[in-house]
Amino acid sequence: MPTRREEIIRLLEEAEYPLTAQDICEIVDLKKRAIIYEDIDHIAKSVKNQGKQVIVSPARCGKCQFIFKKVKSSKAPTKCPQCRSEWIIAPGFLIRDKK
Repeated sequence: MPTRREEIIRLLEEAEYPLTAQDICEIVDLKKRAIIYEDIDHIAKSVKNQGKQVIVSPARCGKCQFIFKKVKSSKAPTKCPQCRSEWIIAPGFLIRDKK
């Protein structure tokens, strides 16, 4: 039986479109997204040695469409710095081979 991180890696490698932390939570039956964000940070380092990379579709504001710049952590922001809206579309994740 694969570990949680191995299962997340498999999901992100096989996904046709970016999966959010909420999507992954529902698939692997976890309640806390924070665990998924921590796992993705760790997975990004692990797959680098295998010639792969975690591709992040950045979070964006649902109101003004502000796109959040890449940050070191994969966690979703809570508020838009431009319009102060809390309607944030979460980042999505995929794993693909490096080019």
